[in-house]
Amino acid sequence: MKAPSRRGVSSRKPPADAPMSKWRYQLLVGLVLLGLGLLVWRVIDLHIVDRTFLKGQGDARTVRVDPIPAHRGMIVDRNGEPLAISTPVVTLWANPQDLPDDGILRLQLAKALGQDLDQLNERIDYYADREFMYLRRRMTPAQAQSVLDLRVPGVHKREEYKRYYPAGEVIAQLVGVTNVDDQGQEGLELAYDSYLAGEPGRRRVLKDRRGQLVRDLEVLREAEPGGNLMLSVDQRLQYLAYRELKNAVDENGADGGVLVMLDARTGEVLAMANQPSYNPNNREGLDPAGLRNQAIVDAMEPGSVIKPLAMSALLETGRFPLNTTVNTTPGSMRIDRFTIRDVSNNGVLDLAGILRKSSNIGMAKLTLSLDEPVVPDLYRALGFGQSPETGFPGEATGTMPAPVRWSSSQWAALSYGYGLSVSPLQLASAFTAIVNDGRRMPASLLKQPVAPEGEQVISADVAAQVLNMMDKVVEPGTGARRALVPGYSVAGKTGTVRKTGSSGYEKKTYRSLFVGIAPVSDPRIIAVVMIDHPREGAYYGGAIAAPVFSRIAGSALRVLDVPPDREVSVDE
Repeated sequence: MKAPSRRGVSSRKPPADAPMSKWRYQLLVGLVLLGLGLLVWRVIDLHIVDRTFLKGQGDARTVRVDPIPAHRGMIVDRNGEPLAISTPVVTLWANPQDLPDDGILRLQLAKALGQDLDQLNERIDYYADREFMYLRRRMTPAQAQSVLDLRVPGVHKREEYKRYYPAGEVIAQLVGVTNVDDQGQEGLELAYDSYLAGEPGRRRVLKDRRGQLVRDLEVLREAEPGGNLMLSVDQRLQYLAYRELKNAVDENGADGGVLVMLDARTGEVLAMANQPSYNPNNREGLDPAGLRNQAIVDAMEPGSVIKPLAMSALLETGRFPLNTTVNTTPGSMRIDRFTIRDVSNNGVLDLAGILRKSSNIGMAKLTLSLDEPVVPDLYRALGFGQSPETGFPGEATGTMPAPVRWSSSQWAALSYGYGLSVSPLQLASAFTAIVNDGRRMPASLLKQPVAPEGEQVISADVAAQVLNMMDKVVEPGTGARRALVPGYSVAGKTGTVRKTGSSGYEKKTYRSLFVGIAPVSDPRIIAVVMIDHPREGAYYGGAIAAPVFSRIAGSALRVLDVPPDREVSVDE
């Protein structure tokens, strides 16, 4: 049975090849023409109307602003001899994502860098998701060029500077060091880092898609080099001081030592040597103990070398004529619950004899005969317990006991060098008052354009009297005779200090000290020598430290062209 058909409705579809209706064709053509018109307009707009957009996009991919490293200032000695200089080096870096996987190129790159291939591949894999990694830092330009000549994709260079220290270990602790980024880390390199570093510049450069430099376009800001720093140190004297100190430490099997030499007239540091030391140009296997500038940052009990300063305080009272005598028999003395002793029973001693024999009992009796704390008061005036204000990082202030509830034993101990602590630099600076008519000169690590006026801390007469006493301490037949310098007069004082440990003063560990002045007729140098824990037999300051002063003072006075002032026969 047939289904009825619908009237007026055709069930046939139009053939596939039927022509497109006119209005649809016109719409399609119009859309195409409109799109082309918009593209043409955009091209015209970018190239003529708004051409800066394309230029900016292109520059963003090829023009870069690179830093211009600033040349770090030199550190020189008082005569202009270089102690720290910067040399140009090249740092190689890479974009790990651009480095090829080719094994041959990787092997050539590793060999040129002087690295192990496996380790290089591990580092590349580690930084694979980043765009920067160092390949090798601070290479010489020739070494870096041998790597760049391989033309390995993704390898780039950066110009930098590396610090070099011509004097090496001789003056390492004073000058200090910089890190891999040429920033001060120790010593004067750290203290004056902002002054030495300068200000980096900026330049606009054109680079290709691999980051290689194509052309310098312009300098946006010139690099400002750092300032040069002139120290007070004389490199000639520094070498002499370091050599003699190192020999003394080695010969006596000591833990270390310090030698500080000042210009007696100005307080400027002419030499400052430390043992142990290190080579700042090669820090592999560095012993951290060698970094410490013990002359400035370490404080110690000075012992008997401080007695001339205490004697100055006693004389300043006017209560002790030079012919004053003290009976030190029987060589020991009980104060509070402590017993102090002299090395031997010296009997009756005058003031000069107390210094010459280094009598603890004589100093204690004189000090305890006063009601005023004249000795600690003078110590403070000389800078003990205060910063020496040299600007050196970590400089020690030392310690001075507070004037509260002092016992008699504490008061007496200060007069012979116990119960307080000072740095070797503070000790040397204090003795400038003895040679400058009672005026203490502040210690300086930098060369001074004019000599400072100093601070009057004792009278000129007392200073002259104490210097004369110290002159008699260093005579043939005395315990300090080994400090004598042929041709020159020498004043000085020995000291032997017991070191402290976890349970108080140790029985068999000592510091051997000597403070010397030369020549007495017109003082030019003051030196402090400290040998820490000598183990080879003798340990007294006169036997260990005094000979070091003799050798360094004799050489230094000749270098400084100081004429001889006395014929001295050295009696060993």
